Amino acid sequence: MFLKNEKCTIRKWRESDAEALARYANNEKIEMNLRDGFPSPYTLEDAQLFINTVSSSDPVTIFAIEINEEAVGSIGFFPKENIYRYNAEIGYWLAEPYWGQGIIPSVLETICEYIFETTKLTRIYAEVFGKNKASARALEKAGFTKEAIIVQNIYKNHEVDDTQIYSMRKSDFLNRL
Repeated sequence: MFLKNEKCTIRKWRESDAEALARYANNEKIEMNLRDGFPSPYTLEDAQLFINTVSSSDPVTIFAIEINEEAVGSIGFFPKENIYRYNAEIGYWLAEPYWGQGIIPSVLETICEYIFETTKLTRIYAEVFGKNKASARALEKAGFTKEAIIVQNIYKNHEVDDTQIYSMRKSDFLNRL
């Protein structure tokens, strides 16, 4: 399975991606904006374990972002359960050499289209650390709306920070087309 847009390809992770994944993910600037489960330092063994884990998922919900035939980031969506069953959280990261090129907004638009066309989900949301202005801008460029600021609810890098909740509803997405 793969999706293409003008900036990149979004596809399943492959075993051959491990070296690029370890190289790009082993970056403190990336780790500082992700949850604590993201390894730091990020080793080749971490990359291999991640790829083996996500490759066995059915359906696949975590994808590689590919540019110039190399995996340079990841995007995934995580469907919720129970009364939240029509919601999914989305998360992503991109290798530092590709920052500021409009790649993440295009990836978000492409993956939202895929999600809304192939699942029963009606709302996709992201939780962004208060200090991560670039991620907030990327979500806004992709058409996400800020719903809330949760004040001082996370502890990361020895600091308390806010989170911002952004969402895209299926009806809003379809109205943009």
